[in-house]
Amino acid sequence: MANDRFGRLIHYLRISLTDHCNLRCVYCMPEDMTFRPNADLMQDDEILLFVKLFTELGFDKFRLTGGEPTVRANIVELVHGIAHTPGVESLSMTTNGVLLGKIAQPLKDAGLQRVNVSLDTLDPVRFNRLTRWGKLEQVLEGIHAAESAGLTPIKINVVVVRGYNDMDVAEMARLTYENNWQVRFIEMMPFAGQTSFQKQQIVRDEEILERISKELQVPNIQNHGILDGEARIYRLPDAIGSLGFISSVTLPFCASCTRARLTSDGKLRLCLLKEKEVDLLTPLRAGASMEDLRTLILDGVWQKPWGHDLAKGDVALNRTMSQIGG
Repeated sequence: MANDRFGRLIHYLRISLTDHCNLRCVYCMPEDMTFRPNADLMQDDEILLFVKLFTELGFDKFRLTGGEPTVRANIVELVHGIAHTPGVESLSMTTNGVLLGKIAQPLKDAGLQRVNVSLDTLDPVRFNRLTRWGKLEQVLEGIHAAESAGLTPIKINVVVVRGYNDMDVAEMARLTYENNWQVRFIEMMPFAGQTSFQKQQIVRDEEILERISKELQVPNIQNHGILDGEARIYRLPDAIGSLGFISSVTLPFCASCTRARLTSDGKLRLCLLKEKEVDLLTPLRAGASMEDLRTLILDGVWQKPWGHDLAKGDVALNRTMSQIGG
């Protein structure tokens, strides 16, 4: 089993399949972003080998991320290989939804269980301003295709950006009245490339809740007092779905963190907001044994930091969000 020095059992791995993306969201990357050559990224057989190694160390929960994971070649075949690896009990994906309309059912058939879809606004103009390249109708089509395919429960990730979509949070919350979705409001986190923007445009939970309450005329939005992963759950009266609030900056949940990340270029990152990483891909390609790689993983997990130090002004600058995988 993979335990860290604080006694946490680390069993959840988020695998970035690529740093490439078909959008250019303002809080994630510059519009002229340069991506790594495919040869620098983990190949399908290398990903499957790492999944096998991690399951042998007790990891049972996996999430596929990017960049945008659905732009990776052979994504359906790769999902099938991961889903059918012994020890993989949970397999989900975070996606921008642009391509889901075409591949939701094939992904479900391959073994994918759930999706989180990034959707920051229902206003087509603001959606295009936020994503730079995106079309709202493609994402909405993808969400409904995913629901029809059974990639449920659907979770909608809303990164709230002041001046871009903070005026839309009530409309996003309104979706839960008629859809059994969890609409999750996510604080922006500062990373390399967009750090100043991310710090200046942050919107806190209490402001979001106040706006939803006022615009939907709901005086008391019920807090269930429970967590769904990192999300604190609320529910509007008579709503089918729920609201989630993820506040990594202002209300960190580091004490309960059980995750690690594998970047698309094969680095094991133990904290999203810390720069320290363990290179696994280079040793693999240099001929390291499976036992050597297991030792690297276990030693890396043992050194997992307690949490981030954003309150002290410590910001990870070695990668953008798209290069880590969220």
